[in-house]
Parts: sequence; structure tokens; C-alpha cells
Amino acid sequence: MPRSTRSAMFPGAASGHAKMVAPAARAEVVRFPRAMPLPPVDEHLVKPEVTRDEVVRGRRVVALPALPPHADLHHTIDRVVGTHLCPGYVGSVDLLTRLTAGSDFATDTSVRKAGIDPATGDRHLEEIAFEVVHEQSLREVTERGEDLCARGVRRFFAVLVKKGEIRELHAGRWTTLERNDAIEDPCFVRPIAVGELLEAAQADDAVARALIAKKNPVIEELRANERANLLLKVLAARGIAVPAPLRERVLATDAATLDGWIDRAITADALADVLDSGG
Repeated sequence: MPRSTRSAMFPGAASGHAKMVAPAARAEVVRFPRAMPLPPVDEHLVKPEVTRDEVVRGRRVVALPALPPHADLHHTIDRVVGTHLCPGYVGSVDLLTRLTAGSDFATDTSVRKAGIDPATGDRHLEEIAFEVVHEQSLREVTERGEDLCARGVRRFFAVLVKKGEIRELHAGRWTTLERNDAIEDPCFVRPIAVGELLEAAQADDAVARALIAKKNPVIEELRANERANLLLKVLAARGIAVPAPLRERVLATDAATLDGWIDRAITADALADVLDSGG
């Protein structure tokens, strides 16, 4: 989200840095020793849902509303990321997190494990975070990413609206992702192509593919109906009659079973050669 910086209002600075192995190797965070324990993720320096204030390394920052194309791209990323979540993960927008003694801010889109972290008694820390960048300087975004990774966030992405590109922060350095690159992560049911996050048309296709990968019940029902009708057409073309009770059985069968029946129907001479025993 767009932000403007005011005067320093809070003491303290980020303590420690994180080194993250490239995703192609191992998604691992190496934490350096800290001088003091970190505050709980939900122990805030600002008032959530009351003020637009955030704090980054002791500087008070005001989070401002967005205009197109920033707001539009933000919506696209939320939609695509949210649809791709594996079971057991939660997606959030503008989730405020206390990161260090002097940093308490929200990322635009984030992913974390559902439930409570038994090690802390708090919600789980974000595993992946996206920041949609329009007017912010790369230095400001880098500071945010460094604090997130130092706290333990595995992956941090900056979506640069004006450049139409996505970068990922590794050990304090940015890597620019190509349009045909894909973000593959245990949080997602399928890899998300960079273009699927940047282009609305590709985003629609990505959402559909994610729902298919998750075996969404509505889509599974549609797929089964399509295959059932195909099976009946194949049987009719081969001159094999299907009595009403068996037709109802076909229409109530799952897509995977129907695929097998369709294969048999191509060469079958009788209905008994197609349906499983009991039909």
C-alpha cells in the first residue's frame, strides 16, 4: 500500500538479520544471535484498526489508500494467492505484525499456518509476504523485507507496479523474476507464474487451475457430469443400450471412475464389459 513517512516517534531498531537460501534449493531461514528476545507478533506499537500508523525501525509511517493501477494489482494478487492456498494455511490482507523492538507494520498480502503456534502461544508468523510497491522507495521496501526475514518470514516479494515486475529478497539482495518464472512453495497447491500475478486475464486462468488442483467440489461435479454424458454418447454410438437405473448410476459416479469406463466403452460389445461388477 502507499505510505508516507513522518518524523521518528518511537525508539528502537531492527536487531539481527536473516539469510534465506534460494527457493530453488531450500526454503530455510538462518537467524543470527539477538541481544534481546523478540516481542510477540501481536504486541503492537500502534493501534490496529483504529489508526493508519505503522512503525518501521522507529519511524512512524502512515499507510494511505491506493488508486489504480496500484489498487487493481493489489486485488489481483490477493485473489490469486488466496485461491492457491493449501489446506492448513490462511491468507491475510494488511495483517499487522510486530517484527522487532522498533518495527510494527503490515504487509499487503501474506500467508501463514492456521491456528496457534505452540512455541509462542500466538498466531503463527507469516511464511510468505507480498508488498505492492507504487510510490515507496526500494530502500523503504528493503528495510521492511529485512525486518520480516529477520523475524522468520521465509519469503518476501515486492510487486513493482510501475515496472510491472516482481522481485524476491534473498539475504538482503533482490532477485527479479522473469514473466515465465513461477513461485513454487509448500503453501501453494500449484506453482504461481509471475504473469498470473501481474495480468488480470492470466489471473482468471490461475484461479481456475488452482480450484481444479484443489478438487473443488463444484468443479469436480461439473467434470463428472461432463464425463458421464460422454460415456453415454460413446455407448449410444456403439449401439449399447443403458437402462434407466444404470443411467442414473452413471450420472452419480465420480469422474475418475467414469474415465475408466469411457476407456472400456470404446471397445466394449456389452454394458457388462464397461461397468464395474454390481452394475
